Amino acid sequence: MRIEDFKHIYFLGIGGIGMSALARYFHVNKFAVSGYDKTESELTQTLTQEGIKIHYQDKGKELLKELDKATTLVIFTPAVNKNLGELIALEEAGYTMIKRSKALGLLTQSSKGLGVAGTHGKTTTSSLLAHVLQQSHVGCNAFLGGISSNYNSNLILHPTSEYTVVEADEFDRSFLQLKPFASIITSTDADHLDIYGDAETLKENFQDYCDLTSPDGLLIQQVDTEVTAPGKSLTYAVNQKAKCYSDKLRYVGGKFLFDYHFQNKTWENIELGIPGIHNAENATAIIALCQFIGLSEEEIRKGLASFKGVKRRFEYHIKTDNRIYIDDYAHHPTEVKALLKSIELLYPRKKIIGIFQPHLFSRTQDFMDEFAAELSRLDELILLPIYPAREEPIPGITSDVLLSKTTNASKRLIEKEQLIEAIEIEDNAVYLTIGAGDIDRLIQPLKAKLT
Repeated sequence: MRIEDFKHIYFLGIGGIGMSALARYFHVNKFAVSGYDKTESELTQTLTQEGIKIHYQDKGKELLKELDKATTLVIFTPAVNKNLGELIALEEAGYTMIKRSKALGLLTQSSKGLGVAGTHGKTTTSSLLAHVLQQSHVGCNAFLGGISSNYNSNLILHPTSEYTVVEADEFDRSFLQLKPFASIITSTDADHLDIYGDAETLKENFQDYCDLTSPDGLLIQQVDTEVTAPGKSLTYAVNQKAKCYSDKLRYVGGKFLFDYHFQNKTWENIELGIPGIHNAENATAIIALCQFIGLSEEEIRKGLASFKGVKRRFEYHIKTDNRIYIDDYAHHPTEVKALLKSIELLYPRKKIIGIFQPHLFSRTQDFMDEFAAELSRLDELILLPIYPAREEPIPGITSDVLLSKTTNASKRLIEKEQLIEAIEIEDNAVYLTIGAGDIDRLIQPLKAKLT
């Protein structure tokens, strides 16, 4: 199948962050693009402003009157409800339909794919990698899983670069559709156990992905991951020894700095545009990959220092001496731990108030005790009900149960609609909103109250 043989690309779930990047790509490349999503969002509004037609009502069989079967390619996300009328109608009518991961695989076949895989850290790492490459002499194309603050987009295009940066997503085994030239593996921690069943099967699939790496390329893996590659490989870490590693993380004069070590050489005082222990570790992998590709030390340093971050990844909304407000997408215990350790490093003398929305009943069930342990680090915990996404409730798995397992001196469960009114404004405090559900709808109202 050749995508070039189609004229119209129709998206089921066009408002998803990965889907919208593809929609933008096809729109820029002069395909007719339209799609459906369940709810309107800031992202779908932006797509509409860019000239993409989107509707929010399930048209069912009526949709078929609008789409020419011979010239339309349907791209869908696994997150779309299997009972959606449009999905059923298109399948029964025999339209050409592929998953988002398949489309991404087809688009990147003609370039050197740089995949970023891992159960956490993919979006920030791929966005940082894309930025460092884009401002260098090499350049890149990129399909990102978040909105890069440097480009205000999840799509980066370059007219001549041979490289394409992609998030290699393990959800639904999507990353097995890719054939990367080189990859970064940030983590193989257990997640998506509703799909994989157990942690061992998940790791086996990560190994299957690594086996797809080009023998001429490079695999850069976090030191604790247990995978191998057909060709060259490097381990990386922060504050522990690996083939390449970073240490001496510090926050000096408003700048986040660290030192990088590789092959008995040290780059001192590397500045990273965003703070965080986990971000320094991500940057360590990127330095190694960019060295392999052929960027100079000066280009790499410039790219790291000028990176502005990704929306909803350690994103500052208020930053004054008296009050800090940061929003973060963390939705796995390891991510919550990394976030809070970074906050403790940056603001050791401030009270930390965290508002957390658990994402998925299955994930909460799988990691109930781990979530409770990490959230107990907060001086004050405000817990929201579990965001279900695609799932039905699981008996006995609730935010009440999670709250009962935490040990915070101050903690409470609040309905999302009551949060803004219930928030108390304090001085010398750090406020955090944490989670991957619809907690982002609270960002602007909370910012307005705290300002």
